[in-house]
Amino acid sequence: MLDVTLIRQHPRHVREGLAKRGLDVDLDAFLALDERLREARTALERLRGQRRRVSADIAARRRAGTPADELLDTAAELADRVAQATVAHGRLDAEHRAFLDGLPNLPDPDVPAGGKEHNEVVRTEGTRPEFGFPPRDHVRLTEELGLVDHRRGAALAGSGNWVYRGEGAALEWALLNHFLDSHRRAGYTFVLPPHLLTWEAGYTAGQFPKFADDVFVTDRGADGRPERFLLPTAETALAALHHGETLDERELPLKYVAYTPCYRKEAGAYRTAERGTLRGHQFNKVELFQLTRPADSDAAQRELLGRAEELVAGLGLHHRVTRLAAGDTSAAQARTYDVEVWLPSLGAYAEVSSVSNARDYQARRGGVRYRPAGGGRAAYVHTLNASGLATSRLVPALLEQHQRADGTVAVPEVLRRWGLPEVLRRP
Repeated sequence: MLDVTLIRQHPRHVREGLAKRGLDVDLDAFLALDERLREARTALERLRGQRRRVSADIAARRRAGTPADELLDTAAELADRVAQATVAHGRLDAEHRAFLDGLPNLPDPDVPAGGKEHNEVVRTEGTRPEFGFPPRDHVRLTEELGLVDHRRGAALAGSGNWVYRGEGAALEWALLNHFLDSHRRAGYTFVLPPHLLTWEAGYTAGQFPKFADDVFVTDRGADGRPERFLLPTAETALAALHHGETLDERELPLKYVAYTPCYRKEAGAYRTAERGTLRGHQFNKVELFQLTRPADSDAAQRELLGRAEELVAGLGLHHRVTRLAAGDTSAAQARTYDVEVWLPSLGAYAEVSSVSNARDYQARRGGVRYRPAGGGRAAYVHTLNASGLATSRLVPALLEQHQRADGTVAVPEVLRRWGLPEVLRRP
């Protein structure tokens, strides 16, 4: 949620930030609504004060045995006026809140304006693999090596689902273990959150209300909004882990790593670009999350990006880092870098980690503050997240980049400690 004071004092700055996302928002109408809301709040508080004073006078007269009939009439009239003012204030407050809820975060100054066509490649790492033989795509490799059963996955759960099997399941599990082990050794606290979350969690993360239709809902309230849903990413849970809390500054930064499946309505098609495990309704991901002081969040984002890159490089994968343009950055985030691996069969890069800084946007929605160690007013924390890493696109990249002419695939050395062979072969 954006700071309403920022909108009041610097509407031009807010307009320019939203325009980078391609949004033209009528802030003048909102500021007029904001003024009406403040006037309604003042009027309501004034009436409540009058009612309290009259109630106190009535009580004093009763203690003194003095008649208070005329004050009782006044109290009844004030009660009616307070009720009417409360309804009017509530209506304006709901409209005010709905407007703020619909606003995305403001992109950082260094974020390019426009859509994904304006994303900027920051750097490219490693050597793009070249083959002296016709390379196989990831779908063919998983089928020939018996790693993934797409047909039975679709039979079990519909299109956009698959079954890891044999060494494919072992490869998936080795990757997850490797990632978790690395992050835990770096000081991140391991968390296994619930997969079913409440509306408040989705709201805090910025998923709701605008993107409520993008998740798998299990329970809806009488108003139709999701009461419980399957988490689309562990970020949604971790962003709300300290909902409503005021932390001690000395606790910060809080660093979490979580493993969960991720459940998404989006799914792929029959084209190689979306076939296999590149895009599906359920996939595995290790998620990193930090809560920091505002002054530390830029450094925290650099650390998270470094962790994601270190893992990709450790797997021997050619990759690049891209700074996303404002229109391609998710609504809750102020700045995002994508770590993208090369997929030879597509002649393109695929994202395996998004490293984002939400600034205080999620903390405002969730009421997460910290109390300065030296005293003073509590302030909102900054929240950051990074995939560390998602496996559904990583496995295709591993198979394609490390394939050999005979159809086998070399296994990165860092994964062999988890029981994998040096080479994946046909069963």
